[in-house]
Amino acid sequence: MDCGIYGIVTKLRTLLLFIYIFMFVIFSTSHSLSSSSTVQINSNSILVALLDSHYTELAELVEKAMLLQTLEETVGKNNITIFAPKNEALERDLDPNFKTFLLEPRNLKSLQTLLMSHIIPSRINGSGSGSGSVFGLTRYKTLSKVHQIAIQSNETSRQWTVNGAKILHLNAVTRPDGVIHGIERLLIPRSVQDDFNRRRSLVSIAAIKPEGAPEVDPRTHRLKKPAPPQNPGSPPVLPIYDALAPGPSLAPAPAPGPGGPRHHFNGEAQVKDFIQTLIHYGGYNEMADILVNLTSLATEMSRLVSEGYVLTVLAPNDEAMAKLTTDQLSEPGSPEQIMYYHLIPEYQTEESMYNAVRRFGKVRYDTLRLPHKVDAQEADGSVKFGHGDGSAYLFDPDIYTDGRISVQGIDGVLFPHQEEETVVDKDVTRTQTGQPAKVVAKQRRVKMKK
Repeated sequence: MDCGIYGIVTKLRTLLLFIYIFMFVIFSTSHSLSSSSTVQINSNSILVALLDSHYTELAELVEKAMLLQTLEETVGKNNITIFAPKNEALERDLDPNFKTFLLEPRNLKSLQTLLMSHIIPSRINGSGSGSGSVFGLTRYKTLSKVHQIAIQSNETSRQWTVNGAKILHLNAVTRPDGVIHGIERLLIPRSVQDDFNRRRSLVSIAAIKPEGAPEVDPRTHRLKKPAPPQNPGSPPVLPIYDALAPGPSLAPAPAPGPGGPRHHFNGEAQVKDFIQTLIHYGGYNEMADILVNLTSLATEMSRLVSEGYVLTVLAPNDEAMAKLTTDQLSEPGSPEQIMYYHLIPEYQTEESMYNAVRRFGKVRYDTLRLPHKVDAQEADGSVKFGHGDGSAYLFDPDIYTDGRISVQGIDGVLFPHQEEETVVDKDVTRTQTGQPAKVVAKQRRVKMKK
């Protein structure tokens, strides 16, 4: 009987030992899980207040940087002070390239360093008395560990600055575990700025270097060997005629947009400026309308100027443009051909053209309508373009001159010599060549300076 009782007691002791071991394992496991789990944050925490505050841009960056868990652990151990930039400083005042750099996934480390450099693991109050208050210049370590911020306060003016940035709202948000001060701008650590500069330098190095325009054989219109590199701002190697877009019969789509590979000149802005000048000058609305709405010449001129070419525009006034007939404008590509004959691939002003015709008597200028040229000669103290009744006088000199584009107002629409016609008693007749009739505006002359 004693043996039976002894056996039962032994079994009970073994069972109790197993229960004790099982309870110890469960307790150890639960303790380790609770210690490794995220610290519980109550609704009155400074982190909750940051997410619900007016500093929404900073709160979004904290979430994108995946710093919430790190901040929760910090708040569980210390009071913290957050210097929060205003939303405008992150939306409008921040360099867009720098903001793009921060939001790239590969630059997550830089974003985290930037944000943690705005947080101090201690409480800094905004009052002149009590725990955590400070006057004068004091440096504090931030959560980034490698960066410090300098807080300076003036007891007289009560003005606080942090790393030179003004603190606009002291104690903007206060909670038992921390405080938020609103500042005027973002605080950028030197290491983050260096990372951004290094990345920007790598991008510029990796970019394709500008090259000179290719050389074209004028006989075959085929490329020769590549042209040697050109200095910025130097004249283009490619002739302007080869740089022109194909005519409407070959390419009805609009000409390519401005901005060649060298980007030495802002052709789009210059062409837009001279067209606006034509409109505000008065009397040249038809010319501006043709360039912008009826053709793609404005876009093509922008591209040419961006490539470094220069142009002189002989602009017929509205009275002259009104004399054009429907037949003259209805032919496919006729508006472009008419305007091409009024574009000279040189930079000429009133003074240069007048001096040329006075010295040489007659000057022939190339036009963008190959192979036709426009003749210029002195007449009545002015410059006359064209021949006979199909001529036009320089009427409004130097409407626009910017060193790349020169606009000279004339009082007639010019046509190549074989397309001209005679005007007898105001009756328009066709020439023997059978070309479309041309109506010439009434000539008006102005004397120019000698």
